[in-house]
Amino acid sequence: MLLGTWNLENLYRPGGEFGPPDEAAYEAKLAALAAVVRDLAPDVLGVQEVGEPEALDDLLRTVGGDWHVALSAHPDSRGIRVGVISRTALEVVADTHAFPPALRPVQVDDAGTTTAQPGRGFLAVRTEGRQRDGLWLGVAHLKSKLLTYPGERFFPHDEGERARYGAYALYRRSAEAASLRALADELLAGDGRERDVAVVGDLNDEVQAATTQIVLGPPGSEIGTPGYDHPDKGDAARLWDVAPLIPADRRYSRINSGRRELIDHVLVSHRLVRRVTAADTGLPGDGALRLPSVGTDPGARKGEPGSDHAPVWIRVE
Repeated sequence: MLLGTWNLENLYRPGGEFGPPDEAAYEAKLAALAAVVRDLAPDVLGVQEVGEPEALDDLLRTVGGDWHVALSAHPDSRGIRVGVISRTALEVVADTHAFPPALRPVQVDDAGTTTAQPGRGFLAVRTEGRQRDGLWLGVAHLKSKLLTYPGERFFPHDEGERARYGAYALYRRSAEAASLRALADELLAGDGRERDVAVVGDLNDEVQAATTQIVLGPPGSEIGTPGYDHPDKGDAARLWDVAPLIPADRRYSRINSGRRELIDHVLVSHRLVRRVTAADTGLPGDGALRLPSVGTDPGARKGEPGSDHAPVWIRVE
């Protein structure tokens, strides 16, 4: 089984505020995305930034073949949401859009506005897998590190404003990470040694970031450390980031202002991690990743084909 995650970057039909400017640009985007999906040949793929369900339908028609689709019913203010495409049937087991009950609302701006829910819903599905109870998969897209200031500005008035809004963004992403961890706990059902669970998506930060570590659960036993081969009581609740299995020269999924970063992740349970035979970014057997470098203007790539992210994937025996 090949399981992966991919941010499709603003998948909208043409003519709207966020989509391609015309039909030709839209067809070019679909063709570029479809070529990657065909070459990747995933069995199950978590997707992010689906702006319109109809656009995902168009993409899968371009890819060809039979696909099962599940999408979150909780998009953000731009209409983007997470989803799953699969070669086997999908059962939606959760579509959550709230912080855990004990987590208080977090501040999001200088006016003191607060929020008690993630910007985008988290979707969880169950599909066929090697084990009798199948694969349990959660998909997420956490708050971006891109900062937006009052008046839809992308540049601050001063460094104090930058620092405050950086903190607000981190508050939100941390709360979302805690919410995603709560969903992971539900999928693990008390013991990841007994169930195949994966949590995938655009977590908008790297492996060692505090927000990513929140999702992983109990610390220790990371792949490549001495503790990996020594079972402990944390194995039941822990998720493993497959990043150390990705070749070092390809251990990134996006280029931000010229800097390579791995912000898209595949996290797996104890029963699943031992059966991972390969992990990578981009396409199997491909050379260097061909990704654009993005900056602070989210509209700079409007109408560009393909995606500014590379897929991240694992192969499971």
